Amino acid sequence: MIAPAIEGAKREGIRADGPFPSDTVFVRARGGNYDAVVTMYHDQGQIAMKLMGFDRGVTLMGGFPFPIVTPAHGTAYDIVGKGVANVGATRAALLLGARMGAARQTARSAG
Repeated sequence: MIAPAIEGAKREGIRADGPFPSDTVFVRARGGNYDAVVTMYHDQGQIAMKLMGFDRGVTLMGGFPFPIVTPAHGTAYDIVGKGVANVGATRAALLLGARMGAARQTARSAG
């Protein structure tokens, strides 16, 4: 299932590689080889994402007709109201969702 999806992405002009084992692809991504890593299920990517950039990681769910983005660190209920939260990942998620929504709207207007 993964290899045909990668080939389909390439036909659409998307630079895509893989499939790769999840235990090595994140090392390559951290080294600058990739702009993004697509994982097949939540926990496969979340552990690596949190280790690489807890305060800036964004989870993007695919397969929907609209962007679904969340901060990779979750809700942080344990620090609500304490004024100590780092909003970096929330900001990154909001900005990514806005960019994706704007791009979708632009594509709709053009088509």
